[in-house]
Amino acid sequence: MKTPNILVLIIVLFYINASTEWPTHTVCKEDNLEIYYKSCDPQQDFAFSIDHCSDITTHTFNVRAAIVLRHSIKELYVKVDLIVNGKTVFTYSETLCKPGLSKLIFCGKKKGEHLYYEGPVTLGIKEIPQGDYTISAKLTNEDHVTVACADFTVKNYLDYNYYQ
Repeated sequence: MKTPNILVLIIVLFYINASTEWPTHTVCKEDNLEIYYKSCDPQQDFAFSIDHCSDITTHTFNVRAAIVLRHSIKELYVKVDLIVNGKTVFTYSETLCKPGLSKLIFCGKKKGEHLYYEGPVTLGIKEIPQGDYTISAKLTNEDHVTVACADFTVKNYLDYNYYQ
């Protein structure tokens, strides 16, 4: 009698593990701007929010982000892809942490630590491109292991002449 129960439990656990997908989170949704994200790391989701959708047009806005580290960060690399109609049209990569270079306050954090950032972010661009597209961002450590990964869906129909 115990063997069938264990078999059912194993099947349920494999089914749950194989079918789990992280939900799509809403970052902001206003008349002409919608931003959503979904973790592309199959093992971990994270939290991300901005204060006001309309603040994005000011180029500096407040964000909140939180994650529990599954891997330590001695070195940290970011790769960002801009994807339009399923094709990557732009790629950006940068080293954020390495010995002697720490661009972020959480460089050197250990596995299991909670990362939380609340504060201003400046995009460094004049306008958010208009249209529907995806921004895929992936953070990896020195072992090429994913620290965090997200696909952001942007639907931007803002009239920038109005904001200037």
